[in-house]
Order: sequence, then structure tokens, then C-alpha cells
Amino acid sequence: MSAPLPDGTEAARLVSRAPPFRIYAALDLGTNNCRLLIARPGPAGFRVIDAFSRIVRLGEGLSHSGRLSEAAIERTMEALKVCRDKMRARGVTRARLVATEACRAAANGAQFLREVRDRLGLHLEIVDRETEAYLAAAGCGELIDANAEATVLFDIGGGSSEIVWMARAADGARSIAAWESLRLGVVSLAETFGGDDVTPEIFSAMVARVDAALQPFAERVKDERRCGRFHLLGTSGTVTTLAGVHLGLLRYDRRAIDGLWLSRGEVDAAITRLRAMNYAERAANGCIGAERADLVLAGCAILEAIRGRFPAERVRIADRGLREGILSQMMRADHPAPRREA
Repeated sequence: MSAPLPDGTEAARLVSRAPPFRIYAALDLGTNNCRLLIARPGPAGFRVIDAFSRIVRLGEGLSHSGRLSEAAIERTMEALKVCRDKMRARGVTRARLVATEACRAAANGAQFLREVRDRLGLHLEIVDRETEAYLAAAGCGELIDANAEATVLFDIGGGSSEIVWMARAADGARSIAAWESLRLGVVSLAETFGGDDVTPEIFSAMVARVDAALQPFAERVKDERRCGRFHLLGTSGTVTTLAGVHLGLLRYDRRAIDGLWLSRGEVDAAITRLRAMNYAERAANGCIGAERADLVLAGCAILEAIRGRFPAERVRIADRGLREGILSQMMRADHPAPRREA
């Protein structure tokens, strides 16, 4: 005999105790990192219930060989297996899993994604550069100074770097006025110039390479409006590491980093400190570590080129990006804001 249905009061109690209908996951597989966020909708956007990040260096050697190596593929498979298991354990009901520059550029990128599907049951999509830029903007946009007429948002990746000019309309709404994706990132730049022993000459050569790549974008936006509150907004391991070094943290702490403002002088001082460290000192630093010790100065060179093209008195640091943008887009699609009455 089936159990009787609960009355209205009991049913309401059971519904109130039930978990949210949807649990969302966003995975960003880049040239250097594999990152996962699992979240559910909340009053102020979403609440993260699980996360994972691992440096896998999927694009290691790609700039020379044009292919993903077997060693890099196996490292990445292990990280993706952890992500799959976390999504299963959390009961994820909707997910978007994206791959960026390494898989875009590699001759065997599509083959790698088929292997991921066959071995792990995960369906990754390779997103184009425009989508990557828009997702970064969606993930970081709320950190823009509300009174700034324009902001340059940048995401320094492992194999590419996205630059976005964010403009404010008369009604205060933000929009992307222009964007560019440079085929330069910390991994590709370090593999070209070297990342262990970075002399002043090598550092200057890296900055010059990035500056030349930035020139067309800078020309396109030279007439865009900006005001005294114009600032840069950066998301990447480079800028979060720089912020940790600035704060003198013994180990990385996202709560201290995300949303932090740095003045021009504070950025100058942090980069000077990093450039004065040798490889062993960088590897021993709690905010850098051995996995980033050979990449962080290439990231600083990219940052210096951006600052040179777009001088600003302030830089805001974001420990958020593509994953947050993906989550926001999925949740907005499932729970659109109510339409305003005319």
C-alpha cells in the first residue's frame, strides 16, 4: 500500500527543506589551469558550494610543437577526473565545460576533447576568443568602479590574453565597446623567452613583444571617452599573485585579494620585488610556488605592456573570471529577471 500524501502544511515543509532544483557547474580548461566552480542560485547571484583548481600546463610545449603532449594530456585527464567526481558528488544538474587557447591552437585539440568524452564522459566545448572575452567581462564586471566612464578589463591567460574596453552608457549600464584576444600568454611567452632566469634585457624584450601586439587595439580605442576614475581591472594568476606579494601574504588568501585596489606605485613596487627574486626565491614564496615560478615574470611583462598602453592610477584585482561568467549566464537564462511593467 502506498503511503498517504502529506497535507498542505507538511508538503510545504518538505519543499522548504528540499535542495535547490538546479546545481550548476562551470569548468574552465585553459593552457595552464583547470578550474571548476559548483554553485547554486542565491539572493545575491549564486553561492559556491565546491571548487577545484589545479595547474596542469595542458599547453606545455605547444608553441614549439603545435600539439598537446601525451604527458600534458595525462596530467589534465587526472584533474578532469577530479572535476567529474566532484560534479557527481554534488548532484550537478546543469553544467558548461569550456576549453580555451590550448585546445583552439593545438592540431590535436579536437581529438583530445573526444578522448575526454570517451574516457571520462565529460563534454567540453572549445570557445572562440570573442566568447572568452565576453565571459571574462561577465564574470568580473561587478568590480568596475560605478563612477568610471570606461575601464580596461584584462585576463592574462596561459596561451592568450583578452583585453576588453568596457564603456558606461548614460543610464549607467556597462557594455563592451571593443575587445581583442592576443595570442600571447604566460606559458607561450615564457617558453619563447625563458622564465627561470629573466634578465632586464629579457624582460624588456617580452614587454616589447606584447606592446607590439597591443598596438592595433590601442589604436582602435584611442578616441573612447575616459574620465579621472578610469582604471584597469585584471583577472588572472598574474595579478592575484602580484596582489599577494604586495600584501606580504605567507599563503594565498582569496578573501584578501578579490576586489583589492592597487595604486600605480603599489603595482610598480610589487613588480620590482618580483623581478628582484631569483627562481628559487619565487618558488619558495607562498603566493607563487614552484608551479608558477617560471611564469610569473612573463605575466608581469604582459601587465607592464597593458599599463604602458593604458596608463591608469589604479588597478583592481579580480579573483574571478570565466567560471563566474558562465555561472551567471546559465542562471540568468534559467531564472530571468521579471519584466518591468510599462
